[in-house]
Amino acid sequence: QVQAVESGGGSVQAGGSLRLSCAASGYTYSSGCMGWFRQAPGKEREGVALINQNGLWKYYADSVKGRFTISRDNNKNTVYLQMNSLNPEDTAMYYCAAEMRACGLNMRWVTNWGQGTQVTVSS
Repeated sequence: QVQAVESGGGSVQAGGSLRLSCAASGYTYSSGCMGWFRQAPGKEREGVALINQNGLWKYYADSVKGRFTISRDNNKNTVYLQMNSLNPEDTAMYYCAAEMRACGLNMRWVTNWGQGTQVTVSS
């Protein structure tokens, strides 16, 4: 059973930055892909950024390209999301996809989720 602990959420003003972290442990079967999804009130959960096992492949949603950066430290089993130039549309609960059967936006491939961390951006 994978355990995932998220941290780094909070409240910032538009234009500010936050860095999310997700430390995972207890891997069973995994593709090694990890990522971040988010869900705003009244909206469906959506993929934000994904990264493969060796970090050479990354995916970003169009809405965050150029502003967010995903990275990982395999020695620490931790994935990060650096979020810059935040705007109110980024306000959401952010969930770490700590274990995925494959790299992609299909949430059925996520076998372990973090508990979620709230990001609130005020204008």
